[in-house]
Amino acid sequence: MRTAFWSLLLLGIVACSQPATEVAQEESTDIWMDSLILPGETHFAHIRQMTFGGDNAEAYWSFDDQKLIFQAKNDAWGAPCDRIYVTGWEDTWTDTPAPMISNGKGRTTCAYFLPGDTTVLYASTHLAMDTCPPVPERGPGGKYVWPIYPSYDIFVSDLDGNILSQLTDAPGYDAEATVSPKGDKIVFTSDRSGDLELYVMNIDGSDLIQVTNTLGYDGGAFFSPDGTQLVWRASRPTTDEEVKAYKDLLREGLVEPTNMELFVANIDGSDARQVTQLGKANWCPYFHPSGKKILFASNHATERGFPFNLYLINVDGTGLEQVTAEDAFSAFPVFSNNGKYLAFSSNRNNGGTRDTNLFIAEWKD
Repeated sequence: MRTAFWSLLLLGIVACSQPATEVAQEESTDIWMDSLILPGETHFAHIRQMTFGGDNAEAYWSFDDQKLIFQAKNDAWGAPCDRIYVTGWEDTWTDTPAPMISNGKGRTTCAYFLPGDTTVLYASTHLAMDTCPPVPERGPGGKYVWPIYPSYDIFVSDLDGNILSQLTDAPGYDAEATVSPKGDKIVFTSDRSGDLELYVMNIDGSDLIQVTNTLGYDGGAFFSPDGTQLVWRASRPTTDEEVKAYKDLLREGLVEPTNMELFVANIDGSDARQVTQLGKANWCPYFHPSGKKILFASNHATERGFPFNLYLINVDGTGLEQVTAEDAFSAFPVFSNNGKYLAFSSNRNNGGTRDTNLFIAEWKD
């Protein structure tokens, strides 16, 4: 459900330890499309486009950096709502769909490779219904809202689409799961406490602990490269009016994502601290390979709430730097485990449509 903001907005408008991985990537010199690098995008040495058409997002690398798992909504692929797909990092997809991992029922989101790269986890609503759940109307005053589907649970699947296990079965929303680079922990968002909080569990679903316990939406969390910290987005309603609005929406299975800041904490929730104080929507954060910076998407620099661009910031909140130069949308940045490549979603090169596609850039500092 990390992509809900992206989808609704568009509708409204461990370190690499395998040398073979690096060799395979470095030898691929004919796949780049460097004309797609926009002026000012100095962190991109090369770039290529992976998908052409539909709404594609949340591309996460396998542990060996050879594959990515992602979600897409694409009528040409027979996907009326988000489905989970797998691809090689050099592949390109147009009208022919990538291999689908999810079972084609319900709505799916937030897929992530598990250690060994032969299984993945993702959240799905398929136990409640075969069809896609309804997309909510705008909230009070026409504001954007995200659906918090209570039928989401987290499942493990092999790469042939066979569901092997179910990791959550508590009543309510369980989604937004990601895996530690160490391969030992999973973090996810749940409303099992009555609020949207972060939880960490072992890779097999055991030893569940609650990480956050502050009123407001906590979600979209990722581990630091060494697996000791988390970064996530959060809303923090403070006034009586804000608290009432948040609770009223949550009772309807909704959350408003237009005012979110970034937080960092240890994986047990200790030493939690706010990183950004930019206003508006700051989200989809991901640690830089150094562990000292965070890459994220934000619309704080615009009055109209659009465009979204990628920014870098130090973990102490200093040194804000703009990375992309979109006039529309860039988000969902994810570094490869070897730190050399960045997968992200963008509206660039979409021919004036609303398509959001996947891109890979070779990163340089």
